[in-house]
This record gives sequence, C-alpha cells and structure tokens, in this order.
Amino acid sequence: MGRARRARKIAATAAYGGGGLATAAAALGAAGYGLIKAEAHVARRLVGTPFDTSPDDNGTYGAGPGDPIEILVIGDSTAAGMGVRRPHETIGAIIASGVSALMGRPVHLTNRAVVGAESSDLERQLANGLETITRPDVVVILIGANDVTHRIDRATAVRHLEVTVRRIRALGSEVVVGTCPDLGTVEPLAQPLRLLARRWSRDLAAAQTIAVVEAGGRTVSLGDLLGEEFAASPATMFSEDRFHPSAAGYARAAAALLPSVCAALGVWGQDTADRPPEARRGEGVGPVAVAAGQAVRDAGSEVAPTEVGGQARGPRGRWAVLLRRQHDAVPAARDPKADAEPADAAGAPEPT
Repeated sequence: MGRARRARKIAATAAYGGGGLATAAAALGAAGYGLIKAEAHVARRLVGTPFDTSPDDNGTYGAGPGDPIEILVIGDSTAAGMGVRRPHETIGAIIASGVSALMGRPVHLTNRAVVGAESSDLERQLANGLETITRPDVVVILIGANDVTHRIDRATAVRHLEVTVRRIRALGSEVVVGTCPDLGTVEPLAQPLRLLARRWSRDLAAAQTIAVVEAGGRTVSLGDLLGEEFAASPATMFSEDRFHPSAAGYARAAAALLPSVCAALGVWGQDTADRPPEARRGEGVGPVAVAAGQAVRDAGSEVAPTEVGGQARGPRGRWAVLLRRQHDAVPAARDPKADAEPADAAGAPEPT
C-alpha cells in the first residue's frame, strides 16, 4: 500500500471517528514494537541529559505603528523550544521577529506549547491561549513526534489535530501546521528502530496534511528537513541532549515555516504570496492525498487547500496545491542584550 493511500485511510478513519490501525499496519506495529524495544532502551541511554524546561518566549517582538500582530504557538517540545536557553532562539520567536521585520509592526507572541505534548493536548492548549487572546491572527502548530514515540493510534492523533484546526478556522484565524518530523534522522536511534520510526512518522505526517487541508489550514513538511545537516554536523544541529534541535536547528525549521506564515497573513516577502504553482519547481495542484505524499518526500513543502474550476473537491477528494517556497537560511541567533540597539528593536522581546 502506497503512502498516499495509507495516509488517506488514516485520515478517513479519523474523520469518521474510528480507532485502530489497518491490519497490515497493526501487524507491523506489533512486530516492530517487540523488535525495537531493546533498541529503544539503548537509545534512551545514549540520549544526553534532558533540559529542565524550555525558555519563556512570550512577549512582543519588534516595533512600529499599529496594533501588534497576534501569533499563537501550540504543540510539543519543538514548539516550546526545548533545547535552547534563550527566548529569542525558539521557532516562535524567530517567526515573530521575521513577521515584524517584513510588516514594520510589532508582533505579540503567545506560546502555550507543552514539552511532551501529544495531539490530544492541542485542544487544551488552544483553550489556554484563547484566555489571553480571543482571536489570534495565525496559530502555528508543531505536533506529532510524541504521538509516534508513545505509539498513539495515528487516526486518533489526526482526529485531535483536525478538530483543533477546525476550531481555529471557526474563529477566523489562519493555521500553519509543521507536520511530524522524520524521527528516522535522530542520531541515537539504531536500526531497525530508525527505519520503523521513519515509516511511522512519515505516514503520520502525510495523514496530518490531509486532515489539516480538509479543515482549511495549510501544512509545512518538516520531514527530514534537518537530516543532512544533522548527519554532517550533529554537534551543531543537535542540542546538548542529542535529541532536540539546537538554536541552529530551530532556525532552519523556522526558515521553512516563515514564508507559509507570511502567506497566511498576507505579508509581502520573498515568495510569500498565494501564487499559482510552477511545474518547473515540481509544484502542482492535485488530490490532497497525492500532495501529502509528495510533501513528505520533500521537506519544506507547503500544502494548502485550493479550487479547480471553482470546485473545492474532485473525484479523488479535496483539491490541494503543493508549493516549494523559497526560504533563505536564518543567521545564527543573537542575544538582544549583547546588541547596542534599544531594547524594543526588532527581535528583542519585551516582558508581558
């Protein structure tokens, strides 16, 4: 069974409230779990000492006239920024600084992500965020890794994500979801654990894409975005615990997400418009399940809902557009306290 078909089946099961995996997937999961249990114990011993917490990146970034743009971040440890020590090094802070620089307006960041969160925690995090801001301009979600490592039923995980995205869209807010990363790139994992983790995480990412697009959001495939860099420079791209990204790793992920966040907000920038796909860049319009399968193989790809001939759906489901947006590398994060600029300069957080 191809990835697009597996993803479509997982997403369909989620949409209709079912549970459990397909028979073949369940058999693989059961066999795989028994096979890799020892490898998982070895990997846990190899992973370094985890961080006590993640930095508090809540605050206002940048300056300028007008009310602040409201960005809400929810999700797991990647969204929370575990692995870095300074607030301005998180994905949310980097995105907030980039949006502020492009718009010439302040951006207020509210981060309600929780280390160790699964997809089932998203609705609670959203509710917590809405206690502070009633209608964020855009919500950024990073989720999925813990659903894989905790072996949560994929259809159940996808259903929680889809419900959260639908609630956000009902508020009139935009949604950008960074799909499950390819856990087969994590350095301490040995075979066959690495191979199975890759399949599980990629299948979940594809199913997440289908569900999010069906709910009216857009996704960015994180996939093996950091794979080559991690393999070449693990000491640079991994944090001290050898599992979470370092500041350089987070900057790489933020660079992939930023153009899609800007597109969702209608912010002018390099390749941030909702433009027609370009075939020469491998972009195109097709059924969402096909686009989801392609995005998993090409990290950094965006998948968003679209219409063909004025119709949102075709004979094979929801129409989607796959774009490979250009993004520049983000320079190494700078500590605002070390700069001579005023405290309210772009990128420097103010206390909330």
